[in-house]
Order: sequence, then C-alpha cells, then structure tokens
Amino acid sequence: MNNLPPAGRRRRNAMWARFAVGLACALAFSGAAHAEADCYEQAGAYQGVNPLILRAIVWFESKGNPDAVHRNADGSIDIGQAQINSIHFNELRRNGVPPGALRNACVNVYVAAWMLKQKMLRHGNTWRAIGAYHSETPRLRDQYARDIHAVLVSWGASQ
Repeated sequence: MNNLPPAGRRRRNAMWARFAVGLACALAFSGAAHAEADCYEQAGAYQGVNPLILRAIVWFESKGNPDAVHRNADGSIDIGQAQINSIHFNELRRNGVPPGALRNACVNVYVAAWMLKQKMLRHGNTWRAIGAYHSETPRLRDQYARDIHAVLVSWGASQ
C-alpha cells in the first residue's frame, strides 16, 4: 500500500480521516440509549450503504450480540456483532481503531459499513458485494449472499 503514487496515498489518507471522524461520532453517540439503533442509519448514510443490509449482516453474524467472539479454524478471530475478522486489525489499528473498540456496538457497525463499502467499490451495489463481506471465495461469497437475502425475506423486506 505504501507504494501508491502520491495522489493514491492522499485519497487513502483522506478516506481514513473521514472514517475516523465517523468513528468518533459513533463513540460520542454510544452512551445514549437510542444510539445503537441510530448507528445503523448513521453508518449506512455515512458510507452510502443500505442500513437494512447492515442490520441483516449483524443479525446473521451474531443475532446482534456486541460481545460475540468466534475463533475460526484458520486461527483468526471475529469480534463483535458484525464479526469483524482479525485480518483487518492491523489496518484498523493503524487508523486509530484498536481491536477492543470493536466491542462497542456502534463502532462495530461503522467498521462493518466501511468494510461493506469497500466491497461495493469493488463489486458494485450487488449481492456479490454483500457476499464478499464474508468471503471473496465464490462458493462462500454466494452462499453468504443467499443467507443475508434469507434474513431479509424472513423480515418481509425482500421477496
């Protein structure tokens, strides 16, 4: 990543600066009783992703449990309600988000929104992007997209 041309580094740094501001807002709101519900709307609007998809991801991943931790067979771990994988910890830490902050429900949703947005930039606003939140492996990606769709169908939000 450090071998990006200067313009690419500036864009990446600006992206992380905006992300940090969003996380600061998430932390500021985290003390309010209504903040968690608002986080989906705020994070979705901030990143330009559908908050209902964020809710479905969180429901599928942990049933909304901010304390969820899952140890994977490959040695990585998933943290928080959106199950942010430890492969992202170094990048998040470099940009002011320590792994412990992922236990904050609102921070976790903001990070999930950012991750989903990265997939949308790569795959467009598609089911492929939603599935890639979980994995870029086609079989796993496509199954995850079907799982998220099934959550939406069970909520009456999709056919």
